[in-house]
Amino acid sequence: QVQLVESGGGLVQAGGSLRLSCAASGRTFSMYAMGWFRQAPGKEREFVAAIRWSGWTTYYADSVKGRFTISRDSAKNTVYLQMNSLRPEDAAVYYCAAGRLISRYPNEYDYWGQGTQVTVSS
Repeated sequence: QVQLVESGGGLVQAGGSLRLSCAASGRTFSMYAMGWFRQAPGKEREFVAAIRWSGWTTYYADSVKGRFTISRDSAKNTVYLQMNSLRPEDAAVYYCAAGRLISRYPNEYDYWGQGTQVTVSS
């Protein structure tokens, strides 16, 4: 079992920045890839970014490429999502997920956090 806890969400003006954190505990963290997904009201959960825990392979959704950066701190068992140049359309609940393979698809992740709300005012 892996437990994931997100933090760092909040209200920010368009053009601003936020950094989300996802702290993991439980099974050996180095076995997993980590992903960030988001879900806005009335919309499906969508892929944002992912990182392979061993190594530095990263994936990004086209909509966030160049604005968001995913990173990890192995010593702290934490993955981050640095979000810059935020737009109103980035507003959503952001979820952290852990899986065995790096993927853009939510059904390939085994564990999920509870989510953190990001609100972007225009």
